[in-house]
Amino acid sequence: MTLSEIEAARAAGANDLIEKTVHRPKTSDDFVPGKVGGTYNDFIMGDPKSFNMLVAEKDGETAGVIAPLVQYLADYDVVERKWKGHIADFEIKVYEEEKKLDVIYTIKDDVYWSFYENAKPRVKVTSDDVIFWYDEIQGDEECGSSAYNSQFMPLEDGTEERITIEKIDDARFVFHFPTIIAEPILHTNMNFGPRFLYKAAKDSGGADAVKKLFTVAADPREIPSCGPYFLVEYKPGQRLLYKRNPDCWNKDANGISHYYPEEMVLQIIGDTNTAYLLFKQGKIEDYSFQPEQVEEAVKNAKNALTADGKKLDSLVEPVETTKTASTDGYTVFNADGAMNASFWSFNQNPKNKEEAYYDWFCKKEFRQAMSCLLNRERIISQTYRGLGEPTYSFFPEANKYYDENIILQYRFSHAHAQKLLESAGFSKHSDGLLYDEKGRKVEFDISFNGSAAILSDIAQIITDECKKEGITVNARPTDFQKLVEQLMTSYDWQTILIGFGGGSLFPTQGSNVWVSDGNLHLWNPLQETPATDWEARVDELYHTAKCISDYEKAKPYWDEYQKIFLEQCPIVYLIRSRSFFGLQNRWDMTNVYYDNLNGAETSYLWLK
Repeated sequence: MTLSEIEAARAAGANDLIEKTVHRPKTSDDFVPGKVGGTYNDFIMGDPKSFNMLVAEKDGETAGVIAPLVQYLADYDVVERKWKGHIADFEIKVYEEEKKLDVIYTIKDDVYWSFYENAKPRVKVTSDDVIFWYDEIQGDEECGSSAYNSQFMPLEDGTEERITIEKIDDARFVFHFPTIIAEPILHTNMNFGPRFLYKAAKDSGGADAVKKLFTVAADPREIPSCGPYFLVEYKPGQRLLYKRNPDCWNKDANGISHYYPEEMVLQIIGDTNTAYLLFKQGKIEDYSFQPEQVEEAVKNAKNALTADGKKLDSLVEPVETTKTASTDGYTVFNADGAMNASFWSFNQNPKNKEEAYYDWFCKKEFRQAMSCLLNRERIISQTYRGLGEPTYSFFPEANKYYDENIILQYRFSHAHAQKLLESAGFSKHSDGLLYDEKGRKVEFDISFNGSAAILSDIAQIITDECKKEGITVNARPTDFQKLVEQLMTSYDWQTILIGFGGGSLFPTQGSNVWVSDGNLHLWNPLQETPATDWEARVDELYHTAKCISDYEKAKPYWDEYQKIFLEQCPIVYLIRSRSFFGLQNRWDMTNVYYDNLNGAETSYLWLK
């Protein structure tokens, strides 16, 4: 097929699937009160490393497991595009003359650390909890918090000054910024642990004792919750059991605490295929479909809503019998292209400077050539079933500094790749293989999460396209925790396919990735001084623009920031896939929404 034929077929197939699914993006409507009851069955891919909040910063499974027990200070409304108070209300005070800023938080009256079945007296959440966590956990370098670096603000004179926190009273505290910043709530919004437990651990054994608190061997009922659930049971390799917290501060119009399911079970499942099978059997409640599963899932769905998100049982007009609202089967939702995209990155850590690949990856032209060998259209057709779009921008469209004119110039083209490689001293020999100027054959590994089938397919496509230019790429499926260890500790990977969750809704997000001293600046993390001129310029642009709240004044800085990354190609984005999400019909879907900004909103559903 020609590219135009592929495009036409892709569009036709995608449209057919979309028309048979439900499009229901989040609105600003108030949630309808529900009723308590039932068990919500869900899953995670692997066992948590700990139940400790500090450990959770660097372990996704741990973070997901303790998320129902903790709460953030504030929340961002993606529909209204503004910050709102969550467990705390806030006030921002800007002092233009002094070039300083304060954020004053006031914790709500009814927020408590509670224990399951009131095994211990509940403890009121106060400003002391937040101050301790900010100063003594995140602010203690020995604790190794990923939030440590973000507490320091660069000033105009080149020095740094810490954002300090001060207690006003038991409910109120204030963050003092040494300079004006564009997104102070984003910078200060945080969750935190109970001071009365973490402080006791630190007083007795320092940072090491803090990290050892609430290991997976601990009785989970000893962990207090200020969120909607208690964790009451953990069976390694099998499941986690949560029970509803009836005293959670977040209540509906009838005074009933969210969430509504009486209990929640997270089954520990090793792979997505098993999870998909359990979803089809009705044994788990929701599932985000892989591209190769969408066609089958849509074919077998019994949607309880119309394509535009209306409840079938409330329609006046008759509907097809196959679309009758029911508690059997499931409904499939669709959302526009995802906020984030996986990417391909190249290790430039000087720890590996004796390796040949280090020399190659440090050459801008080589990275650009790899971008030119990335056949996104082939990836979309073969792995995403046509349900995706190439990612050529740095910021996603939802970011207010996204500019459709700032796009990647190094797109799929073998001819362009050849020119770039030749300009960097690479040449093909008579054996058809590519060699560098020192006569070393160009061969490297591409690592990826072995449990993600789609990444395996993408790696094979990259391998095939590179082979056409005489480059040998070895696909290395790797355990996800091992990948994290390589990125964060050993730094012994070569190239990697991976993604970061969430996407950059705000340009200042990902400071630990994009700024050179960040611990997740994955191609060369924790730099004491920028290793390259372009990284130094990125640091300068980032630290300048994040202190400008005026859009027009900040835009030139963020424009140049994006252009540098798209020119230097330290990472090369792949695809923004259209997302599909399934939910069992036994749940009332009045309050259920799904879009690429908010994800699946299932916080307010209840059992029919």
